[in-house]
Amino acid sequence: MVSRKPLIGALLAVGIIYCVYPYVTLYRLGQAIRSGDAAGLETLVDWDSVREGIKEDICDLVIDQPQQAQDGGQLPPFGAGFVRGIATNVIDKQVTPEALVAAAQKPEAEQPVRGAAVQISWAFFASPSAFVVDLKTPGQAAPIRLQMDLHNGAWHVTRVWLPPELLGQANTRT
Repeated sequence: MVSRKPLIGALLAVGIIYCVYPYVTLYRLGQAIRSGDAAGLETLVDWDSVREGIKEDICDLVIDQPQQAQDGGQLPPFGAGFVRGIATNVIDKQVTPEALVAAAQKPEAEQPVRGAAVQISWAFFASPSAFVVDLKTPGQAAPIRLQMDLHNGAWHVTRVWLPPELLGQANTRT
């Protein structure tokens, strides 16, 4: 009779590694940001997916604003139909590994979100291949939410939801 203990031990080890792996990826992400490693960020983040999600969020924010402006008796903002094109240009230039490294290297007084004060408030699996993280930032009511997906055996950030205050700031720059 074959002993099942080695098989159970191997399965248990694989399960533990699977559960710990996204947390290791979060640690690597934080280290890359703190050390200014743009190449490391490039491998940990699916930048095209992240940019696309932020563009959608900004467009959703602007689409909601015309209704609010109409309720106040004002005309809707001119060019609301062009927001997607404008947001695309700005987001493509601003949401890059190099831009994140540059923002993280600024003195704390100049940073809208202080890197040292950002803390993980919640992190857990949303599904077997999706891991969601809420980051608590000082001065922000809502957290920054990241989603990491498991692709080809590696966890990558694929979506970022910014708090409404930060989206509003991005919208005023577009």
